[in-house]
Amino acid sequence: MDEELILAGGNASGSVVRVGSTVRKPWTGSSESVHAFMDAVRAHGVDVPAPLGRDERGRQVIEFVPGQLAMHLSLTRAELGRVGAIVRAIHDASADFVPPRDAVWETAIPAPGAEIVCHNDLAPWNLIVGERWVFIDWDAAAPSTRLWDLAYAAQAFTLSDVDRPARDAAGDLAAIVDGYHAEAELRDALPTVMHRRAAAMLELLRSGHENGREPWASMFASGHGDHWAAVTQYVAKNQAVWSDALGPTR
Repeated sequence: MDEELILAGGNASGSVVRVGSTVRKPWTGSSESVHAFMDAVRAHGVDVPAPLGRDERGRQVIEFVPGQLAMHLSLTRAELGRVGAIVRAIHDASADFVPPRDAVWETAIPAPGAEIVCHNDLAPWNLIVGERWVFIDWDAAAPSTRLWDLAYAAQAFTLSDVDRPARDAAGDLAAIVDGYHAEAELRDALPTVMHRRAAAMLELLRSGHENGREPWASMFASGHGDHWAAVTQYVAKNQAVWSDALGPTR
C-alpha cells in the first residue's frame, strides 16, 4: 500500500493527500457531476487530471500531475498567452457539455449566468506547470459564463500585485486575453467585470468572517481579506488602464 502524503496549499478542499500517482480528497455531493464534467473536457483533448472514481474509503481518486504551481513562478508574457489559450480550450470544450438534470454543483460565489459549466477557480494556485500545463482542483465547477470565469483568471494571473505599476500589469493582462483570443465584446466588458469578480471574492471572505463560515472566516483573518480588499481597489482604480491595454479591436 502506497504511503499517504499530505498535500499542502488548499484552503477549501478538506484533507488532500497523495497516494502513489493519485490524489485523494473528500467525496462531496457534487463530485459525481464534477467528474462527469472533467471527463467531458478531457474528451475534447484538453489536458485535465483524470478522475478515477472512489477509493475504499469513499474518497475521490484523481490523477496526480507532477510539476510546480504557477503561483510560485514568474510567467513570461508568452506563457501568460499559453494560459489564456488553455482557458479558452476549457470553455470551448464545455460548450458541448450538457449536464444531467439532476447534476449537483457546489460553488461559493454565485455566477451572473449559466452559459456554460466553468472551473470557477482558474488561478495561479491551481495551475500545475511542468511537462504538462494542467489546471487542478475542479471541485468548484458549476454553471457560469465565459466572461465571469475569464475575468477571474485574467485578474488572478496578472492583477494580483497591487504594488506593481498598472501599465506594466496591463501588458500581462493583454497577453492572457490575447491568448484567449477574446472577442471585442469580452474585451470591452472585462475591466468592469474583473472589478465585480474581485469584489465578490472579498464579500465571500468578509461575510464568512462575519458569520463564522469556514474556511472563509479563517482565510479572511489570516490576510486574504486584506489582500482582496487591496486587489479590488487596485482593479477599480485602474479601469482606464485596463481598457486601453485590451482595446475592443486588438
